[in-house]
Amino acid sequence: MTLKDLVKGNEDFINNKFPQMEKELQDLVKFGQKPQIMFIGCSDSRVTPDLMLDTKPGDMFILRNVGNFVPPFKHDEDFHSSAAAIEFAIAVLEVKHIIICGHSHCGACKSLYDEIPDNESFVHIKTWLKLGKEAKETTLKNKNFTNKEEMYRATERNSIRHQLDNLLTYPDVKRLLEENKLEIHGWYYNIATGEIEYYKQEDDTFRPLCEMKI
Repeated sequence: MTLKDLVKGNEDFINNKFPQMEKELQDLVKFGQKPQIMFIGCSDSRVTPDLMLDTKPGDMFILRNVGNFVPPFKHDEDFHSSAAAIEFAIAVLEVKHIIICGHSHCGACKSLYDEIPDNESFVHIKTWLKLGKEAKETTLKNKNFTNKEEMYRATERNSIRHQLDNLLTYPDVKRLLEENKLEIHGWYYNIATGEIEYYKQEDDTFRPLCEMKI
């Protein structure tokens, strides 16, 4: 995929696909977006929410970052992009569901076990990866892995568990959950198969998405 391919892709969209959805897009302009779902996913180029969930413009409010991490709530004068997106989804869009979607072969989770260079090229990455520390610690408590790939897959799922915990540190999230006005979900996407599992909190397991009670 090159920049030239993107230019051609936009031309194809304008000429062939846009006319088929022009009415829907114009309505989104006229009436604004009203998504019921916030999707928090990884920046990994292999994770494509609209493709894997067959959604259209206006269906989901999407936040993507390295590792689909959720920083704990912290109010100060620093710049908090992920927190601002979560606040916007809740306070302005009034979404009814927040999905934290991790995935297989996650570079961020694998990097938790690597030695990150201690230089200015990686300063923000090293700080950001601290959000995966608890997932790593939880995973290492289990010594029954036969290889590193099993350990990485477990880390990816444990990270989803801990990011859900971080999400609960946001006062409005906790309040809306208690008022039954919001639901939060942990999903795990398998890049190799396209299948998604959901986190079942009742027994602390990940189950096929098709078994999820809605």
